[in-house]
Amino acid sequence: MGKRIGLNLIEHSSPTGATYLWTHPDDHTEHYKDLSYWVELAQLLERAKFDTVFFPDALGVLTTYQNSRDVAVREAMSVPKNDPTYFIPAMASVTSHLGFTVTCSITYDHPYSLARKMTTLDHLTDGRIAWNVVTSNLKSAALNFGLTDQLDHDVRYDRGDEFLEVCYKLWERSWEDDAVIRDRQARIYTDPSKVHDIQHEGKFFRVPGIHLCEPSAQRTPVLFQAGSSERGREFAAKHAECIFLNAITSEETKFLTADIRRRAEQLGRDPIGIKFYPRLLPVIGTTEEEAKARLADYLSHVSTEGTLALVSSWTGIDLSVYKEEELLQFLEKRGTGTQHTADSLYRYDKDKKWTLSELSKLFAFGGLGGVTAGTPEQIADYMERFIDETDVDGFNISYMVRPSGIVEFAEQVVPILQNRGRVQTEYQTGTLRHKLFGSGSQLPADHPGKQVQLFP
Repeated sequence: MGKRIGLNLIEHSSPTGATYLWTHPDDHTEHYKDLSYWVELAQLLERAKFDTVFFPDALGVLTTYQNSRDVAVREAMSVPKNDPTYFIPAMASVTSHLGFTVTCSITYDHPYSLARKMTTLDHLTDGRIAWNVVTSNLKSAALNFGLTDQLDHDVRYDRGDEFLEVCYKLWERSWEDDAVIRDRQARIYTDPSKVHDIQHEGKFFRVPGIHLCEPSAQRTPVLFQAGSSERGREFAAKHAECIFLNAITSEETKFLTADIRRRAEQLGRDPIGIKFYPRLLPVIGTTEEEAKARLADYLSHVSTEGTLALVSSWTGIDLSVYKEEELLQFLEKRGTGTQHTADSLYRYDKDKKWTLSELSKLFAFGGLGGVTAGTPEQIADYMERFIDETDVDGFNISYMVRPSGIVEFAEQVVPILQNRGRVQTEYQTGTLRHKLFGSGSQLPADHPGKQVQLFP
């Protein structure tokens, strides 16, 4: 029996998920607005013993391609998109163990208000909240937040370091454990001497006062991160407890995992205390041939233009201006978007001269890798083999069409892995952090958030 395989479902608060297959007859996009959909999804995932549901999010529209939002709007490329944080209390009310990983931006949010939001959600879910920390890479978001352009890539991470420092001070140091005493006779709900102003003065933020919320079960939510650029890996090694990977190959996965763990160890953190979750997009059939036929069917519904619009916004490079023979520039130019996309393609095959059609196929399903087609047993075999080869800790599961793709995986693949002893059949008690790591409700002592001090 090998390492336990953790499972998170990637689910989108928009008509389309990572594959944008809204034209497929099996895809029921219209239910993303229905509260009943989210409630039933939470119940399904808890029955299958998923660790969390992972909500990606974005605050802008894809506009890099052709310098226009039209392709994104026409193809439902992550627009329209609702705020996923509002689903969580309803989903938590019908479950007892399922965790909720919500994406919030450290570029356009503010640590004072975000800290309050996360603590509130952690209270309402009895300690089942995780935060996917993102820097945001869409120019349209920058413009709608009053900027003239995006912040420089590394500046976004510099600002993010200070953002997290403020949050840590609010979550970990503002309120002492025994500050709330609820003494009716003395008319003291909270002892003021045990609530502290954080007095933060920094380059990006000035936050003098106290955290508005009393401490939740986890204090700091479980911290997810997906930064894979050079600066992103540095940020992840410092802050993240869980890493979402979107690599092309197992070799790329091993490189990112080893590099982040090495950086974390240099910072004094336990490298084994960081969990890695690559993306997996399974296509299931009763036979391998049927699964491959389904994959080909899904591919026929992919919009090449829509895929190129997605990659353009990821990288900050307008692929519409390149002719087929000019696409090598994609690997040579670094835009203000996600540098990891170009970097990983270079590591994948540094000498390859990509064509537009090849690039669109590689990114056809909204990501760099993890697409696998086969029977339920073959999917389970692949997952076990990948875990053992790369030393990752589980998968962020995506789907081709909703909800059938989610249901098929939960009802056909998960039981096989459970029978093999690789996926949990019962949840541990305690907070999400305790369930994921086996001990401790709060940040470990070697995490910088636990070491932060209010006064120099």
